[in-house]
Amino acid sequence: MANRGPRRVGVVGYGRLGQSLVSRLLAQGPELGLELVFVWNRDPGRMAGSVPPSLQLQNLAALGERHPDLVVEVAHPKIIHESGAQILRHANLLVGSPSALGDQTTERQLLEASNHWNHAVFVARGALWGTEDIRRLDAAGGLQSLRVTMATHPDGFRLEGPLAEAHSTGCRTVLYEGPVRGLCPFAPRNSNTMAAAALAAPSLGFDGVIGVLVADLSLTDMHVVDVELSGPPGPTGRSFAVHTHRENPAEPGAVTGSATVTAFWRSLLACCQLPSRPGIHLC
Repeated sequence: MANRGPRRVGVVGYGRLGQSLVSRLLAQGPELGLELVFVWNRDPGRMAGSVPPSLQLQNLAALGERHPDLVVEVAHPKIIHESGAQILRHANLLVGSPSALGDQTTERQLLEASNHWNHAVFVARGALWGTEDIRRLDAAGGLQSLRVTMATHPDGFRLEGPLAEAHSTGCRTVLYEGPVRGLCPFAPRNSNTMAAAALAAPSLGFDGVIGVLVADLSLTDMHVVDVELSGPPGPTGRSFAVHTHRENPAEPGAVTGSATVTAFWRSLLACCQLPSRPGIHLC
């Protein structure tokens, strides 16, 4: 890295996660060989007073003028739908909203642009625990089922379409249970862990991995993610099975848990060390 100069990083989105990344890049970037070259937010006013004016990008379409090596999306899946392929013309892309890839057209466009411009699409694993184990088991043909349940207080959800009209009927209410692809359009900001699981297990993918979204009134300050997987029956008739339970502290009403912010920073650092090769890669 020292031979080619610092990695130039742009950040798209300035919510809680974006603010944390920008703060770390400004404070720690130089010693890590990283240079923040722009920050874009749909509402530019949110950056006032905290992002140096020289780093504020007013027009996302002009990001090429900043010559980034890596563009980090932490805004909303719509950015990936609308601008992901264009970003890949100029830089590698770290997707913080993997639910966007539940849309097959978007996934195809990203792959085409990645191959055409020789830039990588990295996907942050976020709150998914055991990503590497899932990926290895799937690659070995040992994964038969994968189920991801995400539970939190209803205030932590940002739901759309028919799910926006769903109401809790008790302390714990299952809002959705089915293929992850069917959940992504209606819970774009609450299905990213499930989308990461679908990408980690391509033999099952978005149509085979099951996502469960649960509203739990008792979970006022945490997000709980359960990952359950199993393999095919062995000689004795029993199947290999794993169940992980992850409790992630979160501010009341927050979409992103505290541990996820740290995990995303680690993903960003890892991406900056990886070669630019076409395709979609979990990071």
